[in-house]
Amino acid sequence: MKRIVLHTKDVMIITGKSERYSRELIKKMKEHYLKKSHQYVTIKECSEYLGLDVDEVEEVLF
Repeated sequence: MKRIVLHTKDVMIITGKSERYSRELIKKMKEHYLKKSHQYVTIKECSEYLGLDVDEVEEVLF
């Protein structure tokens, strides 16, 4: 089963960056999409934010 929400480890895999950078990037995405602290960023939103194809991102993660 595929997930739709994004976690710090996923951003680390996608970008190849550190955990700290990935947490900050998720925080920036939440601000960009006007999400509250308890809301998740989706894989689709992350792909759009980073300018990447959703299918390619899902292929890397799953």
